[in-house]
Amino acid sequence: MNFTIIKSEIRFKTSRSSGSGGQHVNKVATKVQLIWKIKATKGLSEKELALVEKRLVSKINTSGELMISVQESRSQARNKRLAIQKLEALLTKAIKVVKKRKPTPIPKGIVEKRLKNKQIRKEVKKNRQKIRFE
Repeated sequence: MNFTIIKSEIRFKTSRSSGSGGQHVNKVATKVQLIWKIKATKGLSEKELALVEKRLVSKINTSGELMISVQESRSQARNKRLAIQKLEALLTKAIKVVKKRKPTPIPKGIVEKRLKNKQIRKEVKKNRQKIRFE
């Protein structure tokens, strides 16, 4: 993954943030929407592109764009930096190859301990029963 190439392919769209904030919210466009066309990228190899498309399918719209919105800060520049950081974290997580778990056998000591505890419970329950005289 070459993130410098990906950074050059990013477009930004700004708008007014929602929520509380008074007059500042009403007059300043601080909300940032990062738009990145995944299909047209040159920053990912084919294998990485396939992984990203598979793992981020819920975040990609019908036109093949990944969109990230940020409105955490009162500063547009800070929101842009946060959006880029989010994109980098998303891509890094999507590309990371997860090692397959190798199942290990249950140790003999654990099995014996479980069986011993079951025997103890059996005896406790048996002692709670009413005595039958026949």
